[in-house]
Amino acid sequence: MSKLCISLFGKFKVTSPSAGIVTPEARRAKELFSYLLLYRDRLHEREKLATMMWAEQSTTRAKQYLRQTLWQVQSGLPLAPGEEPLLLANQERIGINPQAELWLDVAEFDQVYALVERIPGSALQASQVELMRASLPLYRGDLLEGCYEDWCTFERERYLNRYLAMLDKLLVYCEGHQEYPAALAYGAQILHYDRARERTHRSLMRLYYLAGDRTAALHQYEACVTALAKELDVAPAKSTVSLYQQI
Repeated sequence: MSKLCISLFGKFKVTSPSAGIVTPEARRAKELFSYLLLYRDRLHEREKLATMMWAEQSTTRAKQYLRQTLWQVQSGLPLAPGEEPLLLANQERIGINPQAELWLDVAEFDQVYALVERIPGSALQASQVELMRASLPLYRGDLLEGCYEDWCTFERERYLNRYLAMLDKLLVYCEGHQEYPAALAYGAQILHYDRARERTHRSLMRLYYLAGDRTAALHQYEACVTALAKELDVAPAKSTVSLYQQI
């Protein structure tokens, strides 16, 4: 069977073992396919889908565009004899076939996140930590780079928050196990996406101090002050100033 591999993190990419890269070229085809993959747990009414994607068009014209775009998606997907089709489509609804052979990066990421979502970093088991570390490289970049539809912007923010939450948990776990270099690396990755995240600055200040690098801890405070002033136009919280004074 030809198992499609689809990446939604970073640039949208569809790869087939038999045909290589088969990513749809048309922008609307990419958007439609991506939307169906993100909301793969349901079938979508054609009229609602058409109205959402072509809101500026009449209902009749929007449905026509949907039919054309759906054909573009389907015609580009390789299908071996006897293999389940990836898309289910009838006169009323469209969706992803749950029986289809498919590897999807966001699905793998979601699975790991669901396992640890309610577990604080300090209570993680070693096996859970390994799963999280293995899943982090899936996040190759923001979801569907280059897509600025409202539904995509919402999902992009949601996945970024999940990614940062996992980094937070790993930072806490590593600090508790005195794995300071790893904890510092996770903190730096968080600040790469959110440079004004004050609690992460505090964590890095503390970690540098615990690792024996007082100078780096003080520099981290300075970086925190600068980021807060530039991004939010605020001063550090009392807890951050207090930690600085203690160090």
